[in-house]
Amino acid sequence: MSELLRIEDLHVSFKTDDGMVRAVDGVSLTLNAGETVAIVGESGSGKTVTSLSVMGLHKKGQAEISGSISLSDHGTFKDVVHLSDDEIRDIRGRAVAMIFQDPLTALNPFYTVGNQIAEAYAIHHPNTSKRQLREIALESLHKVGIPEPSKRIDQYPHEFSGGMRQRIVIAIALVNSPKLLIADEPTTALDVTVQAQILDLIAEMQQEHGSAVILITHDLGVVAEITQRLLVMYAGNIVEEALVAEAFARPTHPYTQGLLRSVKSLESTRHNQLEPIPGVPPSLINMPSGCAFHPRCSFAQELGEQCAQNRPLLRKVGQSRTACHATDDVLLSLGAGQL
Repeated sequence: MSELLRIEDLHVSFKTDDGMVRAVDGVSLTLNAGETVAIVGESGSGKTVTSLSVMGLHKKGQAEISGSISLSDHGTFKDVVHLSDDEIRDIRGRAVAMIFQDPLTALNPFYTVGNQIAEAYAIHHPNTSKRQLREIALESLHKVGIPEPSKRIDQYPHEFSGGMRQRIVIAIALVNSPKLLIADEPTTALDVTVQAQILDLIAEMQQEHGSAVILITHDLGVVAEITQRLLVMYAGNIVEEALVAEAFARPTHPYTQGLLRSVKSLESTRHNQLEPIPGVPPSLINMPSGCAFHPRCSFAQELGEQCAQNRPLLRKVGQSRTACHATDDVLLSLGAGQL
C-alpha cells in the first residue's frame, strides 16, 4: 500500500496563564492508504490535538506547531503545518475529513441536514447546481442509513436521535470521498447497540470510499472491533506501536498493559479485580524529566535514574515498537491484557 500520511517530530504547545502546555511532544507516525489505525490513551495524552493538527484546525497565534505533517493529495505530499489558510481549506473536507465527538455541536442547529451536506460538497464543487446538490445530499443520507431521506432531508439536527445525528456527521465527512478520515471518539455517549451500528457504518463507508481511518478513542473494545494497528499515547508521546492483536496479547509497554488491565473483559469473573493504573497523568505544564510515565511505573523503582533522567525512544521489542528503558526480556514478559 502507498503511504498517505507521514508525521515527523510533531510538537504542539499552547500558551496559558499558567505556562506553556506541551500537548504533543515529538510524535512521529505513518499511515498507508486504506489502513485503519487507532490512537488510544487517557484524556490529555495528545490524541485529539494530534488529529486537529492533521486537519489544520489549530488557530494561528494560539498554538505553536513544529515538525511536519505530510499528506498525500493527488500523489503530491503537502505539509499541513506550512500551508496557507486557503490551501488548508482546499484539502480539508476533500483530502481529509473528520467525524467529531459530539454530533450535536458539530452540526449547525439553524440549517437543515440536507443543506449542511450540500454545503460541504459545494465548497469543493462550486459549479454544482442546487438540484444536483439536493440529489447528492439525498444519496448521502441514504448511504448512511437515514430512513425516508426524501422526508428527513429538510429536517433540523434536533429532530434526530444521537445515533442518527452521528450518521449525518459521517455523511458530511464522506460526501467528498476523502482519502483520510479521522474519527474522534465517534461512539461516545451512544448506547452499545448504536455504537456497533456506527462502527459497522464507518467500516462499510471506508471500504466503499477506500479511505484510510484514524480512530481516536479510549475504548479498547472499539479498537478490537475495527482497527489493524494500535498507537498508544501518553503525555504527548507515542509509547507503543503494534498490530492490535499483538498489543492485546503481548503488550510491551507497562502503560499499555495498565490500560488493558483496567478494562473489564468477557473472560473476567466477579472475583477478578480491575487494576487501575496508579497515580494520575502528569501536568503538561510541568512535565517530569526523563520518561513521563516513570512516576507511575513500577519499573522506575528498579531502573532508578535512567527512567527519571532520560527520555526513552521507540525501539523494536518483539513484534512491537516501544519506548521504555526496561530490557526486552522484561518487556516481553509483561503478559497479556484482559481483552
